[in-house]
Amino acid sequence: MSNPALAAWLRLTLIPGIGGETQRQLLKVFSDPEAIFAATPSALRGALGGGMVERLLTHDCSKEIEATLAWAAQAGNRLLTLADAEYPQALLSAADPPILLYAKGDVTWLNHPACAIVGSRNATKQGEANAEAFAAALSAAGLTIVSGLAAGIDAAAHRGALTGKASTVAVIGTGIDRIYPARNEGLAREIAAHGTIISEFSLGTPPLAANFPRRNRLIAGMARGCLVVEAAKQSGSLITARLAAEAGREVFAMPGSIHSPQSKGCHALIKQGAKLVESAQDILEELRWEHVVNPAAIAAVAEAETDPLLVALGRDPCDLDTLAARSGLPADVLLAQLLPLELDGRIAQLPGGRYQRLN
Repeated sequence: MSNPALAAWLRLTLIPGIGGETQRQLLKVFSDPEAIFAATPSALRGALGGGMVERLLTHDCSKEIEATLAWAAQAGNRLLTLADAEYPQALLSAADPPILLYAKGDVTWLNHPACAIVGSRNATKQGEANAEAFAAALSAAGLTIVSGLAAGIDAAAHRGALTGKASTVAVIGTGIDRIYPARNEGLAREIAAHGTIISEFSLGTPPLAANFPRRNRLIAGMARGCLVVEAAKQSGSLITARLAAEAGREVFAMPGSIHSPQSKGCHALIKQGAKLVESAQDILEELRWEHVVNPAAIAAVAEAETDPLLVALGRDPCDLDTLAARSGLPADVLLAQLLPLELDGRIAQLPGGRYQRLN
């Protein structure tokens, strides 16, 4: 695509007050952005109101276009329009597909079979471990993991996916030149090197609260299914799950403790018909995916289930006195046995002297 043509696509997206629905309506009438801007005011009024026509023809965004084209000329950066073959084809059947996406990384992942994994920003250590393990298993089985690069579950899902062969796509709610939260900058660089980051928002767009629910529809639309790992009752992850269901995608939810606020949203989804999952294989079977999870990973889980101390610890946070009563072991012996499990990453010590399993 020549720069004048790409500049016309950019111009159409950068005019305030001309939203996605209007942009697509104009494209339906005039075929491409260059034809839109070449049309006469009277022809444009047939598709738009008078005030919008004036804004369309007079708003000056030349500086933003020039800066964006310079960004797109850098290695690893792309602008993808609805007319590009690399544009995520799954979004074409989803609600409100953006006419232009900013991409950084390998855009071939955007059309690879995918599963979304989302969840709480304030995740428990167990939740993060579960998200990372599920993402690693699904990526190893050949499914790209789509998530939102937020703290907590999203970041854990991206980390797990990067260990597998199918990598990951991060859909962000800021301009692609800004990473939020800042703590995920290193992870973002790794995703750009081995997966893909995309945004529909123009360069420099800050982390505005209203933009994150909008990006959730892209996460839901790009994937065959959506797994919610942890979510409070009012979690934004439930928006993603609803959008996935409305787009005809499968919705999965991971159950948790009845006492944990971070499990309430998942339990509500299950009551509403989301499929309860206990392993990555549950997802693969529901999606009719032919691959299987790494047998070694399954064996490691089975081995962990036979450890008597882990069995006594259970799945919920547990204090030392309760664990002593369950296991029949004195506190000094328990501490000696818990330390190597913590060093191996199989348990975590929580505030208040409690312990919790991580796998």
